[in-house]
Amino acid sequence: MAVRSGRRPILKKVASARISGRVRLTRSPVPIRRPEGIRWLRSDASPNWSQRIAERVGELSVVASRPPVVVNSSSVILEAVETATEKRVRGILVVDSKERLAGLVTVMDLVNYLGGGEYYNIVASRYGYNIFRALRNEKITSIMNPTPFFLFRGDTLDKALALMVREGIGIIPILYEDGTVYGVVTEHDIVARLKGVKVGRRVSEIMSTNIVAVGIEDSIKKAAEIMVRQGFRRLPVINERGEIKGIVTAKDYVAFFGTHRAFELATTGNIEDVITKTPVHEIAEPGFHTIRHDEDVGSAAEAMIEHNVNSLIVVDDEDNVVGIITERDVLLALAIEEG
Repeated sequence: MAVRSGRRPILKKVASARISGRVRLTRSPVPIRRPEGIRWLRSDASPNWSQRIAERVGELSVVASRPPVVVNSSSVILEAVETATEKRVRGILVVDSKERLAGLVTVMDLVNYLGGGEYYNIVASRYGYNIFRALRNEKITSIMNPTPFFLFRGDTLDKALALMVREGIGIIPILYEDGTVYGVVTEHDIVARLKGVKVGRRVSEIMSTNIVAVGIEDSIKKAAEIMVRQGFRRLPVINERGEIKGIVTAKDYVAFFGTHRAFELATTGNIEDVITKTPVHEIAEPGFHTIRHDEDVGSAAEAMIEHNVNSLIVVDDEDNVVGIITERDVLLALAIEEG
């Protein structure tokens, strides 16, 4: 991204940043939030999209990512883990023998199964925590969503936006009229579509100052549990001084298994031995991208697309961390009129 004359870059990659005292650093639940001053619903409960979005509405056949990443409904969980790792996607469509949509599995579902949530009970009760059998024997149908929300390729962008906002989802399967799969639309796809839009709202107006984080020496199991419990796909990683040192994502966690690195460490075959003894810094991405608090939200969108990230750490003029902004925050601010 170009540097504007006389100013520091609006976005940069850093290795560490100190958290401002104004930020609430927590591992306890935080409420789902929308930007202040946003009138996001009309009286008929439909989103109140701005003219900026109305001008860019088009059929999902243009917006969707394709071909979609898929696995068969007869696939085992290991295949989905390996596929998600290879393609670096947040969700995989599950199809039947006729290529019709049978379900959706997200990276969060995989994190849930691999130690983060209630699906882990399958690993414990059915496989006695044996990592090899739990991945190679269990079918993907056990953890997929068999009835995901979906749209058709002839539907429009504003319909996808409305569905994402109302249901709090970030990925939508897109189908041909006969029910076979065409592609997917994610928050990232839509933010990319809106590149170049200037919002007239500063990053500080929509960022979250409640930062849910994980310690650099905490176990990856603890990180997985926080992700599933809080519903966050990424967590800042902090050291003992409270400085952010990197970001760990659900994709990083899944890749730990998809690359078979976890298998190499599982000398006893017990998954607990691996996920409780591997520290977060072993799988986290070191460093992170920051953006200044006074930048336009549109600049945050451009930065996320240019650097292929779905969140930015927000800093003040002294480079102290004051918040975090995600694709969903950007999407809402770009899409919805102010009240």
